[in-house]
Amino acid sequence: MKLTSVLAGFALVGLVTVTDVPLRAIDPQSGQASAQEMQMKGPTDIPIQKKIELITAHKGQLGGGDELRRYFFGDLLPVAVQPGGAGMVVLLYNKANDYTFAYCATYDVVVALRKGRVTKFEPSEVK
Repeated sequence: MKLTSVLAGFALVGLVTVTDVPLRAIDPQSGQASAQEMQMKGPTDIPIQKKIELITAHKGQLGGGDELRRYFFGDLLPVAVQPGGAGMVVLLYNKANDYTFAYCATYDVVVALRKGRVTKFEPSEVK
């Protein structure tokens, strides 16, 4: 065997292992999947009204606090603390959207939300 044919073989094997061009020739769907992943929207790309609707729909469910933190990371200001939930709830105000959220840290849930800066929710809303 000639040295050039051995080197050419190694070069082809290296090309196949380093790039996915040959894989796209075999499976064109793989290229489309990566393009779709690039177009997926993150939590900051969702319109504000849609975020509020999602939080309202998941109000009182475990993990709602995680959703609140993901959508409004760094934008929530504590306004007050009041009895409710599993002891006490924290009222968090979002100045950019003018919404106040009642958050129970014990169960990581949003128990109430209202438009405007609210310093106290009705006890029936945050039970």
